[in-house]
Amino acid sequence: MDQKLILVTLLVKLGVAAAVSAALVRAREFHTRLFHEEGRTLGDTTLLVIATCVPYGLGVEVRHLVRNFQAADLSFESSILLGVIGGPYAGVLGGVLMSLPAMYHGELLTLPFNVFVGLVAGGLGMVARREDIWSFSPFIDLTIFRWVRRNIPRPQMDWQITFFVVIVVLQVARIELGRLFPGQLFYLFGPDIWINVLIVLTSVVCVAICLKIWNNTRIELKLEEQTRLLLQARLDALQSQINPHFLFNTLNSVSSLIRIDPESARELIVKLSNILRSLLRKHDAFSQLREEMAFIDDYLDIEAMRFGREKLRIEKDLDADTLDHIVPSMLLQPIVENAIKHGLEPKVEGGRITLRSRLLGNRLIIEVQDDGVGMAEDAVVPIPAPEDPDDPEAWRSGVGLRNVAERLRVLYGDEGRMTVAVPGDGIGTRISLELPLVHTDIPDTAADVIYTERSRTRA
Repeated sequence: MDQKLILVTLLVKLGVAAAVSAALVRAREFHTRLFHEEGRTLGDTTLLVIATCVPYGLGVEVRHLVRNFQAADLSFESSILLGVIGGPYAGVLGGVLMSLPAMYHGELLTLPFNVFVGLVAGGLGMVARREDIWSFSPFIDLTIFRWVRRNIPRPQMDWQITFFVVIVVLQVARIELGRLFPGQLFYLFGPDIWINVLIVLTSVVCVAICLKIWNNTRIELKLEEQTRLLLQARLDALQSQINPHFLFNTLNSVSSLIRIDPESARELIVKLSNILRSLLRKHDAFSQLREEMAFIDDYLDIEAMRFGREKLRIEKDLDADTLDHIVPSMLLQPIVENAIKHGLEPKVEGGRITLRSRLLGNRLIIEVQDDGVGMAEDAVVPIPAPEDPDDPEAWRSGVGLRNVAERLRVLYGDEGRMTVAVPGDGIGTRISLELPLVHTDIPDTAADVIYTERSRTRA
């Protein structure tokens, strides 16, 4: 083959290796089975091998169909990849499947050679640490330096160098077998020694390129998993702040009634036990709005006993279409508690709390409004400090509202909003929540659902 054509073929081969590996790793089913090594079953390994062999096997067929496009054939490199990642079974099965197109075109030596390559690579994969496999690089000069320095006091084998040498030896063996049995095994061979060196090194680089691309995705998935776990931990921490706060205030209500109205105190304790049972039974940070409203009803019954039914009036204007959508659990209780404590409690004659919900496009709007005394200026605290102090949307108040604002920020980022404003009649306070709709039939954990929604556009 012409020297220039060989060089072009080697360059194109590197591009094909990068393109195929990048296309494969974008398939969820592929990278799920590729990176879940500990729980990978024999069936998963088989599906992983088949998924890998489809594009690489097509490359072998393209080599026969398109003249002078020999860069498409990466069966040798893919046999090594499958063996070192999936073990001897994956290497042998991959070698068999990728040899079928070549066998069909009369290259009969391809099958035993690829099976041998997959078996050798699988053996190396079994003795190597997984991190050593994923960190493989064709640039072994620094590896050799570290190996020499480490082996002076205590000699030992370096897997990186061993893998490099094995690929080189197998490629040289491929070339020699192809020359001994013309037409039985595909290989590239140049007129000069340095061209042949480049041919061998290109195979090493192709293997390294695929491993690097897949390892980058593996690292991204690990970072995503750590982010999801961190998100869940932050939600759990915020949830643990709400429950004691709610319990403390409710017990204060019990203590205020237990002497003057024992029957009401007993009824309040029963309602409190129902609420606590519900909290202990619920391990997820999401619930349907319907459930959240039922929880608020129990809470308001407790508060009405302390204030008196005539001093705490409740109105609801809930769109029926909103009740099946999921919202963060215990999201409304701190807001309602804030309305009672800071809005209605200082007001002698009591007042009214209005709960509203509606859908606006693909967003859920929830409002809690009271006709109390309004928010005192010294009770308004920014979370965080607003750029425009006159913007009421940037201000938050109280421990409960701080918690709600932080939960919305952790869960939804910029997609969730809480605004504090004065109603149109100028009486009391209106707190509005604007949440994106999270579509799910059976919510897992809050972090799982939200992270899935955030990442659904990623291939």
